[in-house]
Amino acid sequence: MIKEIKLDGKKDISIVNDLVDFSNVSKVFVPLINCNILCKCLTKKGRKVKIGSVIGIREDIDFPILSPVSGVVLDIKKYQYLNGDLVDCVVISNDKTEKILKKNEVKDICNYSKEEFIDLLKKCSISGMGGGDFPTYLKYEGNNSILIVNAVECEPYLTSDAMICKLKSKEILDGIDAILKINKMDKCLIAYKKNNNVVKNSFLEYIESYDNIILTPVDDFYPAGWERNIIKSVLGYSYSKYPSEIGIVVNNVSTIYSIYKALKYKKGISKRIVTISGDGFSKPVNVLVKIGTNMSSIIKKIGSYEGDNLRFIAGGPMMGTSLPKDELIVSKNLGAVTIINNDEYEEVNKCISCGKCIDKCPVNICPALILKNIDDVLELKKLHPEKCIGCGICSYVCPSKLALRDAVKIARKKVK
Repeated sequence: MIKEIKLDGKKDISIVNDLVDFSNVSKVFVPLINCNILCKCLTKKGRKVKIGSVIGIREDIDFPILSPVSGVVLDIKKYQYLNGDLVDCVVISNDKTEKILKKNEVKDICNYSKEEFIDLLKKCSISGMGGGDFPTYLKYEGNNSILIVNAVECEPYLTSDAMICKLKSKEILDGIDAILKINKMDKCLIAYKKNNNVVKNSFLEYIESYDNIILTPVDDFYPAGWERNIIKSVLGYSYSKYPSEIGIVVNNVSTIYSIYKALKYKKGISKRIVTISGDGFSKPVNVLVKIGTNMSSIIKKIGSYEGDNLRFIAGGPMMGTSLPKDELIVSKNLGAVTIINNDEYEEVNKCISCGKCIDKCPVNICPALILKNIDDVLELKKLHPEKCIGCGICSYVCPSKLALRDAVKIARKKVK
């Protein structure tokens, strides 16, 4: 049974506005990290780079970090990543000439072998843009029959995926079509919330031309966008650890667009759409920014903060990470910066043993007990905090407003 809650999406406040282009920044700070694994720097101060130049490497799988701009490397310095940690970033001055390492345009993007496809995804540094940053090529190494495109975007305030659907639906469909043909997959289901007309109408204009791509609505609940819930909702299937066990690949819709760009131009993503929203910000909007952009300067150009006691969140209010300040560097997997008034989220009481966090947890763990035993590693191992998906429902439903998700996050690190 799928456990769910209803949330006010609060999406209209940003999706109704046009995309604002802030990609012409003078400097970027490219994080040397992939999937929370620190990467080795392969460049140095004073070196000239182009868009697509390799500036870092994840050594365990030989996965590159690419420059999103052409210019000169100024420094390697620590800045704030979306998980709240300070990580090494390659600081590059943007000469704004957009010089590309190699210029390629492929006429028939379906004309790749599977081996060429996987190699291309790796060289172009394509990774999950929905939050995980997982190297995408690894999902396609096995034999799969079904592709599910995740356009659900179930967190409040976030509309960056809806915006990419609105602006690039034809390219996304072309990318899906190529993926199916190259990998000899049977069909693709584009999962979206049934009340999201922006996503639905964006694809309806073109989808009849594609035989094996099906728009598939899911119910409006949270966390409808969780991979396991999507597969259960659209196919009725369950699995043990990974969707590949049952021949399924799940990709976020923004990731699909990055695959299209790799297939069409043989290059990685140098820009992405980020939602800036929340009740603590005056002008919610989606912005197009370079990977490595410092969001603090962009936010200040758009609007103003509303309130004195604010919380800055990398991501959405349910699954995002609270930050000490608004200086946040854009990575491929940053979909939003959410600014909310902090008063209503502050912890006010002790646990009253109501059991709501346990009852609503989609993976059936006990957040309140994990908080209670936070200093007892042996007991924590019995409570399995490693199963947590970080959805934040436990904190949301807690009448005492306890920081349960944060406690489980700490516990995961302790048992790991």
